[in-house]
Amino acid sequence: MRARRQAVLGFVGIHAGRRTDQPVSQNETLALLFESVGYRVRRTSAVKHPILRTADQLLSLLWWRDVDVVIVAVFSGPSFRIAEFSSFLARHVRPKKVVLFMHGGNLPTFGPEHERRVRRTFDRADLLLAPSPFIADAFRPWGYDVRVIPNVLSIDRYRYDRRTAARPALLWMRTFHEHYHPELAIEVLARVAAVHPEATLTMGGADHGLLEATRARAEELGVLDRVRFAGYLDAAGKQAAFAAHDVFLNTNRVDNMPVSVLEAAASGLVPVATEVGGIPDLLTDGVDSVLVPGGDADAMAAAVLRLIDDPARYAALAAGARALAESCAWPAVGRRWRDELELLLPAVVIP
Repeated sequence: MRARRQAVLGFVGIHAGRRTDQPVSQNETLALLFESVGYRVRRTSAVKHPILRTADQLLSLLWWRDVDVVIVAVFSGPSFRIAEFSSFLARHVRPKKVVLFMHGGNLPTFGPEHERRVRRTFDRADLLLAPSPFIADAFRPWGYDVRVIPNVLSIDRYRYDRRTAARPALLWMRTFHEHYHPELAIEVLARVAAVHPEATLTMGGADHGLLEATRARAEELGVLDRVRFAGYLDAAGKQAAFAAHDVFLNTNRVDNMPVSVLEAAASGLVPVATEVGGIPDLLTDGVDSVLVPGGDADAMAAAVLRLIDDPARYAALAAGARALAESCAWPAVGRRWRDELELLLPAVVIP
């Protein structure tokens, strides 16, 4: 007979909390959605400083006596330490079920380079999840049963504008980091502007080292006056940007299942994306997006120009993009999470 109390879930990752300078992470979105359907939820951490945030995460794990399962967001690089520390504490110090949800698009490269660390961490997990087959397939040959549950979108937060034609109004939204290749968006704009002089590009995101180089590239190509560097876009800023643009550029060199692409799709924009990492598992060329080879400015610009010149094709892809976003909404994704939690916590009531 199952216990009467409801499941308590603890989410470990980088959370925005009340801060407006930090995007709401996938872990935080999940926590909010689980809470909205009756789960008791703990979350950590919204502390800004990385060292203090890690300390807060570890102290929370020691304090969480009533939590049944800890759900840890796993990224590569220095952030992998969060998964290492959290899984150790949750397994050996405050015994709980451990779910590792892998998000970092560079994990398939990071894993083999740090195999002992990664295996030691993964071995502590009761459940390994990934939002796309791209990451799951990288670690299944290691002998791990990695389940796939897509990233979830709070789709009601995005205003859907049904579009029937594309203006040369381009939007790029990521951090200015080498993984996301922001200079490529500038090169695409220059090519599109040669055909449509009214073309514009808005680039939203925090600077992680390449903002000035991107600005310099725009000046070099003579399109600086056509680029708006909007900085970090909060929820209201995103909504305004989605409403003002028709084509979303995803120029990444490394990617998994980017929520920013789903956000744009939910708002009715058509993504034009490099076919790298997990992108082909998320987007279907000619159905909900246009996919082009990584780093190919000519191909990306040609894809944009075709969308502008062919309103019927653009309208069909915009509708397909919205349908993709709806498939990642909470009702469908929540059912998959609930199925996994029922297997993991058979003695606890699942709302």
